[in-house]
Amino acid sequence: MAKREVFVNIYEQITGWRFVAIAVLMSIGVGVLYYFNQLGKEVEEREKKYVLLYAAGIKFFVEMSVESTCDYTFVQEVLEANETVPAIVVQNGVPIANINIPEFKDSTRTWKPKEQERILYTKISEMGNEHQPIEFSIGKDKVSLYYSNSVLAKQLRYFPYILLGTFLIFGSLAFIAYSSSRKAEQNRVWVGLAKETAHQLGTPISALMAWVEVLRSDPSFDATIGDEMEKDVKRLETITTRFSNIGSVPQMSEEQISPLIYQTLHYLERRISTKIKVHFDSQISDEVQVSLNKHLLEWVVENLCKNAVDAMGGVGDLYVTLTHAGRRKIAIDVRDTGKGISKTNIRKVFKPGFSTKKRGWGLGLTLAKRIIENYHDGKLFVKETQVDKGTTFRIVLDTV
Repeated sequence: MAKREVFVNIYEQITGWRFVAIAVLMSIGVGVLYYFNQLGKEVEEREKKYVLLYAAGIKFFVEMSVESTCDYTFVQEVLEANETVPAIVVQNGVPIANINIPEFKDSTRTWKPKEQERILYTKISEMGNEHQPIEFSIGKDKVSLYYSNSVLAKQLRYFPYILLGTFLIFGSLAFIAYSSSRKAEQNRVWVGLAKETAHQLGTPISALMAWVEVLRSDPSFDATIGDEMEKDVKRLETITTRFSNIGSVPQMSEEQISPLIYQTLHYLERRISTKIKVHFDSQISDEVQVSLNKHLLEWVVENLCKNAVDAMGGVGDLYVTLTHAGRRKIAIDVRDTGKGISKTNIRKVFKPGFSTKKRGWGLGLTLAKRIIENYHDGKLFVKETQVDKGTTFRIVLDTV
């Protein structure tokens, strides 16, 4: 049977736009990474040119004799132009000059020769791993110029990730705020709907009770009919109590969970198809207690069982099992032999308005999850499901 969405959900309607927005944001992210990657490469190429000029300047200085009448001003300016790129000149394996080494920029500190030498060799090793050294010869001597990227180039390398991370954090905060606002809106709707329903049911139920008493006062009235009518009125009172509890903070009490589930199933068994065989198995002691609201928990179990009956088409086996689920926890499993839930619908079964029935508002499982998780601090989830084989819903509650 095809699923039906019985409510128009604005959040579902914007799903397509959501995917478009995600695609656009991912495109922007890729574009930012590509742009800064290209920018970083350009900066690194420019710094490499600085280093090459620096190497050429040093070679020129060494090769020219001191007595040369050549004007060194321009070469000196070339050498001094590099103010950011760290570089070390190594001649025959020994560092003879360095520039822009971060550790040596602190003019207030005096370095001992051995300490300075240790730092230089460490830097040479690091620079060698970062860039291939520039090799040239001065006479018979082999000279190597080691260098690394400037702080600016390194910052450009990580800046796009920091930028995207910042956007991600702000985006996550905005999404959390949006989700919280959405949940608060849903809570207000639930509370308002529940209170209004309880209020609307109150007056006619009181009138029905009065009419039952009027009918009982007639000697010719069949008392058995009055008893059945009174049971139905009490049932309506229970429903009203449930809605009233949802619309406010429900009162919790410590109840023996096993007898409570048994009584609920016993009530349902007489009101569902006779072709449904109900199996109840409690693997916990009858003395085990749970802090709960009796009316609301009964409602949850009834909802799960009725959904199971519908999934089986009125024919099959319904298994309800109580087991221990860890330290101070119990699990209530409701399993049917029905049509199961498809993988695409598993994540939708608890959403308001989702239903696969011809008749149904798609609120039963949503209310059940709200009752268990919001009011009883428990969990309600699909434990397992197989198409055409059945589904198991599990409730996990804390024991007293």
